[in-house]
Amino acid sequence: MKKLSILLVMLLCISAKNFAYGFSVVNSDGKTIYYNITSSTTVEVCYSSSSYSGVINIPESVTYDGNTYSVTSIGYMAFSGCSGLTSITIPNSVTSIGYATFRGCSGLTSVTIPNSVTSIGKNAFYDCSGLTSITIPNSVTSIGGYAFEGCKNLHYVYLGEGIETIGE
Repeated sequence: MKKLSILLVMLLCISAKNFAYGFSVVNSDGKTIYYNITSSTTVEVCYSSSSYSGVINIPESVTYDGNTYSVTSIGYMAFSGCSGLTSITIPNSVTSIGYATFRGCSGLTSVTIPNSVTSIGKNAFYDCSGLTSITIPNSVTSIGGYAFEGCKNLHYVYLGEGIETIGE
């Protein structure tokens, strides 16, 4: 019984970490974006319970509590389930797109992936049925499994020359 209790506490801590955020900032579009601090100079866009819609422009850097941080990743499920999200611009400071970042964003029709991105996580664009084309820049070396599963209207994918691994 003691082992089961410890396991449950560990699972709750992991779950809380995945869905917690450090701070939020209103961007130039008037939309609140949530961030986790990943180092003394960097942050990642993280999951929130907000339902984003329309166009989102992620800034290259954000200032919080007197400190300026570079936005270097879009984390675990950051925009997952935001069916009203139609377009997202990712800045040149971002190097990774995490697990299930845009999963279920059925209204997403436009994504610009900058040359700074080196990895796209598993299930990143899973079930983005509105996505019709995407260009993966030469900088991307890995694409996780099922990254474009369920993208039934995705008719054009340009894969850059830097791809080393593609998951299932």
